[in-house]
Amino acid sequence: MTSRIVDETLGATVFFKCENFQRMGAFKFRGAFNALSKLAPDARARGVVAFSSGNHAQAVALAARMLGVDATIVMPDDAPASKLAATRGYGGRVVTYDRYRENREEIAEGLAAERGSTVVPPYDHPDIIAGQGTAAGELFEQTGPLDSLFVCLGGGGLLSGSALAAKALSPDCAVYGVEPETGNDGQQSLRQGSIVRIPVPETIADGAQTQALGRYTFEIIRRDVADVLTASDDELIDCMRFFATRMKIVVEPTGCLGFAAVRALGPRLAGQRVGVIVSGGNIDGDRMASLLLSRSAPGLLD
Repeated sequence: MTSRIVDETLGATVFFKCENFQRMGAFKFRGAFNALSKLAPDARARGVVAFSSGNHAQAVALAARMLGVDATIVMPDDAPASKLAATRGYGGRVVTYDRYRENREEIAEGLAAERGSTVVPPYDHPDIIAGQGTAAGELFEQTGPLDSLFVCLGGGGLLSGSALAAKALSPDCAVYGVEPETGNDGQQSLRQGSIVRIPVPETIADGAQTQALGRYTFEIIRRDVADVLTASDDELIDCMRFFATRMKIVVEPTGCLGFAAVRALGPRLAGQRVGVIVSGGNIDGDRMASLLLSRSAPGLLD
């Protein structure tokens, strides 16, 4: 999708890759389906275990249903109600935990060991990374080469996959990751040259409340990503409002990270062909209304 007012205001040509229209509402379906489709028949028969705040949970549950695989999903008890309901609706068995006191990876590993299941991580796996990268791959196929690409960053699956796609299809494109301001572990890791782990960040971008990059994702990001930027919760709310009122699409806070960085850079992008991956649109209607009402409307691109 494109927006005349965005292009005119920035003096750039901006292309939005709208993964909020993807199956189950987010890019995560790409990686989950790719990973599950590659499981050997005996592994499929033993089922899978995943851990996620919501979008990967739904993706694994839907992919598992389509492929006839039993799926157990470890989700935080404060995950958005719509994401919990959708995961169960797709047939996933949900096990909840306290994200601030318990370790989801340990819970998932324990469940998998009991059942002989395969753990399907949300981002740090080659098949997941490859699947997520198809979003940027499609964008380049649709638009041709770009000067810059902005991608939301949590654990790094989408960003690392996008960086690989850019390297292959638009090698002169500068790829930027964008994190919540309160959860800039990726930015710190890139600056320091090693993985930095932080406490669970407090942000409305629930899809990016990760504490550290993965081993696979960090190596790709360190090599192929130009920089990691951040956005505040207020900036994300402003972007949600813009998407809803001017582009008529529903975008969750995490999905607004890339556009928030583009807005902040403003005139510095003048003359460029810019890509923005809108990662998803899974947000409760009441939650979206509450967030939009919590902040007075700024100018369209202020």
